[in-house]
Amino acid sequence: MRQACFIATCVGILFLAGCAGGSLGAPSGGISFNSPQAGTSDGRSGLVSQTGAELSRSELASAVAAEQRALETAPAGQAVEWQGSASGRGGTVIAAQPYRVGSQDCRPYSHVVKTGGPAQSVRGTACRNPDGSWTLLN
Repeated sequence: MRQACFIATCVGILFLAGCAGGSLGAPSGGISFNSPQAGTSDGRSGLVSQTGAELSRSELASAVAAEQRALETAPAGQAVEWQGSASGRGGTVIAAQPYRVGSQDCRPYSHVVKTGGPAQSVRGTACRNPDGSWTLLN
């Protein structure tokens, strides 16, 4: 009887671990943002584009990569930081708990950008598309 309880407990833990894993199952090829509100003609600049911060291409790439890491793998509330090309430039992305809408995984998150002046902060929610890209809802 003890062994059956132990096995049932282990199976339950494994089941729950699969449901609450740290990753939302990103495709191996990476992800991109799709949104007409994303701020650029290619639609791949993420929430960071809504801060109005003037970033170099490499800084924008670092900021978007941090958003992707936060959305895909970071536990809720864990800061994902990125550094800019100059001292004092960078940002922090914090994603909240993911939730499901129909068949889509969605996740609210915030992005604080520091460019030497006052920090600029934006909040938004992104939902994953079937192809692995994310769409900003705001």
